[in-house]
Amino acid sequence: MAGVRAADRLAPSWFVVQVLGTVALVATVVTASSASTWLWLVYLASLACWALWLLSASWLPRTSLALLTVASLLPALAVGPSTDGTALIMVAVVLGRLAMLPSVSAVVIAAVMALDVLTAATSCLVFDRPPSLAFGAVVLCVFVTLLGMHPRHYQLQAAHSRQLLEQTRRAQREQARAAALDERTRIARELHDVLAHSLGALGVQLEVAEVLLTDKGDITGAVERVRRSRRLAAKGLAEARRAVAALRSDVMPLADAVTALAEDHRSDHGVDVEVKSEGEPRAISSAATVCLLGSVREALTNAAKHAPGAPVTITVRYRAADVQTEVRNARPERVGDTGATAEGYGLTGMRERLALVGGSLTTAPTEDGGWLVTAEVPG
Repeated sequence: MAGVRAADRLAPSWFVVQVLGTVALVATVVTASSASTWLWLVYLASLACWALWLLSASWLPRTSLALLTVASLLPALAVGPSTDGTALIMVAVVLGRLAMLPSVSAVVIAAVMALDVLTAATSCLVFDRPPSLAFGAVVLCVFVTLLGMHPRHYQLQAAHSRQLLEQTRRAQREQARAAALDERTRIARELHDVLAHSLGALGVQLEVAEVLLTDKGDITGAVERVRRSRRLAAKGLAEARRAVAALRSDVMPLADAVTALAEDHRSDHGVDVEVKSEGEPRAISSAATVCLLGSVREALTNAAKHAPGAPVTITVRYRAADVQTEVRNARPERVGDTGATAEGYGLTGMRERLALVGGSLTTAPTEDGGWLVTAEVPG
């Protein structure tokens, strides 16, 4: 109620309505004719209640409502003895203003109107006035109440719209804040995955190279470690570029990116890599694309580690409800190798990242002794 009352007071028409109501009441009392002393006292008391309502409306809502009710009831008592319509006009002005207040419930307005109607009709009956006067008082009270509630309805709608707008803006701010936090988490995850793996492996290789040079004097072994470090640095740089591309949402289409990974693997390890595509290709989100590419990359790394020389088949499958990538490596050529029979931290991390976009990852041995890694995301 307080919010509606404040909004009503800030409306441009509020001051005008108060002034017009006050002018109408004062003019009606001043121009009253053939009024007895007690009628003048009733009129003045009603004016005093109106004035007190004006002064207390902003900080004493309950008291001000009582004052406005009394301001309408006092002239209603004088409808019977009044012969010039002054009392009826005062009732109409006060009751109409009461009906316009958005801070007063419709039930209270109806109750005050009924009380005014009952008081005016009783006054007409007591002072033996014609029934037409009582009927006219009833019609006038109902009419001004309905007339006053019409702008009240629009004021309530405007206040409600302002509240909805504020709630919408607050929700948008919260959504923007949540999106920013999600993006920060995504950036942190991408950078951690790239830097933690690449820099960690690079540090180990350089440390081994230092030991080979300082403690054992093995220049050949140290050079090999340095070369391996350089390859790790190049690989880490490529991973960082892919992560930045993902963060900028300019990742290449899934099929093209998988083909590029297959070509790199074929070039680096000298193995046969076949790429297949099933279904109608379609665009998916950059986050989902990055996760699928990460699972393919990890599966290729495991195939090179656990099944060196074994051919690899990559299948990109576009299904109705999801998109799936499948990396299958054949049985290792060397006896004793069994393929990626156990999950390392890489596949575990990929499973966690896929879960963040609603996807999943499964691994299983194949019938021919190879290994199968399957990732899928909604889309």
